[in-house]
Amino acid sequence: MPGRGSVPTERVASVERLEGVLLSRPMTAIVGVRGVPAAALQSMRRELRKRGHPIQVATNTSIRHALQAASAKRPSLAPLLDAVEDQTAVLAAEGNPFSLFQELARTRSPTPARGGEVAPNDIVVPGGPTSFKPGPIVGELQHAGFPAAIEKGKVVLKKETTIVRAGGTISREVAGLLTRLEIFPLEVGLNLRGVVDGETFYPPSVLDVDLDARGADVTRAAHAALALALEIGYATPATIPLLLTKAHRRAIGLALATGYPTKETIEPLFAKAMREAAAVGKLQGN
Repeated sequence: MPGRGSVPTERVASVERLEGVLLSRPMTAIVGVRGVPAAALQSMRRELRKRGHPIQVATNTSIRHALQAASAKRPSLAPLLDAVEDQTAVLAAEGNPFSLFQELARTRSPTPARGGEVAPNDIVVPGGPTSFKPGPIVGELQHAGFPAAIEKGKVVLKKETTIVRAGGTISREVAGLLTRLEIFPLEVGLNLRGVVDGETFYPPSVLDVDLDARGADVTRAAHAALALALEIGYATPATIPLLLTKAHRRAIGLALATGYPTKETIEPLFAKAMREAAAVGKLQGN
């Protein structure tokens, strides 16, 4: 067995390794792992490693010491110290912070409350019929603050109700009823608390962006800009081929309207003349 004197040495070595991880890649993140079952966490870590985003779990003390040491060499990492709380992991990788946020968000899934948790958002219970049969459940719901009643032989919730406000504690009584109503107010998964990419710190509020929606917005804007440029005849590398095609069509149309012969208009002009001649012949025959 190692002696007592070897423990500090092991801890120092562990912190130094963690410091190396923090400085190894341009993108460094602090990730919350609270509530993730051990088996699920291992699976998530394997998937992230395959995608080039290895994640390392350590004690908060070790992470803080490693961050303090790493911040002396790379000051932009200092804001991550405020994100080290509860159950924490470190992720160092290359890539885009916004894509990383979305990738970690996809690991999250709804989970029932057990009681005692803090509600991350307002917990809203919709009004309407329930699957409960009339009985003592009505009193249980009413006692917990749910607007329950019996209507036409069914247990109903008379109106939509915010049963717990964001930041409030979910009681065990409310948690049990929410589960029976199949309302799962919590999420389990990896929670990105902050990222430093290069010299820039990104809090999660900045990274929580719907990339698909933003991409669609950019596509719509590009189409609108292209249509405007074509309408006003503004020449750019993207519009010049389209403007030339448009001008060519208009030139052909003008030449046909005025009877101006060119290689491209002579055949349709002759066809037009033949049609007109045939029409005149029919009139004369009458």
